[in-house]
Amino acid sequence: MKSVLTANAKALRKNMTKEERHIWYDFLKKLPFTVNRQKVIGKYIVDFYCSQTKTVIELDGSQHYETEGAESDMLRDEYLNGLGIRVLRYSNYDVNKNFSGVCTDILEKFGLENISLPLDGEGGTA
Repeated sequence: MKSVLTANAKALRKNMTKEERHIWYDFLKKLPFTVNRQKVIGKYIVDFYCSQTKTVIELDGSQHYETEGAESDMLRDEYLNGLGIRVLRYSNYDVNKNFSGVCTDILEKFGLENISLPLDGEGGTA
């Protein structure tokens, strides 16, 4: 199962959504912590993971707000929380319309509210 998940994670890294590319290239890559994309944790693939802060960052499209998606996310979050991993969730809408707000929230959660990173525009670059 692990090799299937690893292969899927690799494919997801090559085919990131517009919002994932935006937050990755325009923000997360610039952090003073290492952040991994499409990281396998247990039986899940998370969008982004920072081991130094034990934090997962998930970007949620519309399917996450349907009943089945929300239930799946709840089980996944419970599993990750059980490993001592904090899960931060942001909607694709927020990434597209309030990019600096999402980035500021992540900086605060990482305890980096006093640093200033250059952020590329609100509308995305990818």
